[in-house]
Amino acid sequence: MTVAADVSSTVSGTDDRRKTAPALLIATLGMVGVVVSLMQTLVIPIIPTLPHLLNTSASNASWVVTATLLAGAVATPISGRLGDMLGKRRVLFANLLLLVAGSVVAASFSSLVPEIIGRSLQGAAVGAIPLGISIMRDELPAEKVGGAMAIMSATLGVGGALGLPLAAVIAQNADWHMLFWTAAGMGIVCAVLVFVFVPESPVRTPAKFDFGGAVGLSIALLALLIPITKGADWGWASASTLGLFGLSVVVFLIWGFFELRQRSPLVDLRVSARPRVLFTNFASIAVGFALYGMSLTFPQLLMAPEKTGYGFGLSMVNAGLALAPTGFVMILLSPVSAKLSAARGPKLTLALGSAVIAAGYLCAVVLMNSVWEIMVASMIIAGGIGLAYAAMPALIMGAVPVTETAAANGLNSLMRSIGTSTSSAVMAVVLAHMTMQLGPYVFPSRDGFHTTFLIATAAAVVAILLTVCIPKHKSADAAETGGHD
Repeated sequence: MTVAADVSSTVSGTDDRRKTAPALLIATLGMVGVVVSLMQTLVIPIIPTLPHLLNTSASNASWVVTATLLAGAVATPISGRLGDMLGKRRVLFANLLLLVAGSVVAASFSSLVPEIIGRSLQGAAVGAIPLGISIMRDELPAEKVGGAMAIMSATLGVGGALGLPLAAVIAQNADWHMLFWTAAGMGIVCAVLVFVFVPESPVRTPAKFDFGGAVGLSIALLALLIPITKGADWGWASASTLGLFGLSVVVFLIWGFFELRQRSPLVDLRVSARPRVLFTNFASIAVGFALYGMSLTFPQLLMAPEKTGYGFGLSMVNAGLALAPTGFVMILLSPVSAKLSAARGPKLTLALGSAVIAAGYLCAVVLMNSVWEIMVASMIIAGGIGLAYAAMPALIMGAVPVTETAAANGLNSLMRSIGTSTSSAVMAVVLAHMTMQLGPYVFPSRDGFHTTFLIATAAAVVAILLTVCIPKHKSADAAETGGHD
């Protein structure tokens, strides 16, 4: 009865409530997605100098990056569930306030603990992206939903691609604290735009919040992601790494048993276990893995000294500018992905995107002789990511109830985060162990880069195989992507 009431309220109130033009709503939420995902690459230009800036060790300074990832992984499914319960616009606005607060904290101090706190608050705002996707589904006309969701989903990659050169320019020409003051300013602008232009969705799932599920999931995710991100520093066979992996498995099992017994669980495991949702989420891990392979390795390749025999000696700004077109490629291909999904189904689009990613990495193995060749390979990979990321929401939302869209999209975003964090650990280990000596300095070897590209290719192939396992659900696909009225 509750679901029926929610759905009927959506239908009856639509004409009176929708005062924002669809294009304006899409632009607002798209900007939010880009700004929130930009936080992922905000500090990359200052990573080498962070230990000096914060007066700490390199290992401790790395938590400034790790904290954002961990906070985002924990907060994303929680934000999605709260959005379904309390209102998606309200929780989206709260996420942006967290981003602003975290940016102000990070901009106001120059020591490790406040920076970790600030970066954690910034990371918690990543939940805004799945919330934006769900708002689009609730608010837009059916024929515009597919393209809008595709654009919003692609912002996960776009923000990271555009953020690198922007952050590099700021870091190179101003005090490093300006990175965070700029982020705070962008967060305020986004919060104002959301407050003015984004209507509150009437689709709700009235229930008590599952605090036990939230705590259990947080512990399990932290126990999983901390050793993934720190295993290279601690040692993959160390007691700390193995102990946390073991703790993660135990807590996940207990948490799953607990969730199955809840009337209103944080994550509906029965819905998540549907083959269509399950295999899409597994494919999301593989695509997220392949995405971060480019983000981590290509800048290092472009900035490596020419004396290595493969590097180009670019500055961080120039390397960022060389990779900036990848963001625009993702944006341009998102509507193409939506149209292809509407015509042929998002399953085909996800498989095609994964295949393009694999082709791009294979090109990178061969095309390492000039900057323009690296740019071509990166744009091919970005095209595949744009196609794949944009297809995922349609697959997910074609298989879940309308009252659980935010939670389901939050879980899908979490799967991508697990993929990127795992990729970060694996690629870092490869590049740290396959090295060459150049004077007093050590750099990753050409073979090291080739190995990372081949690993990312394998991840993309795994994504294709997982996509093949997704069962067809044509009517839902068409409805969600606007293929049929």
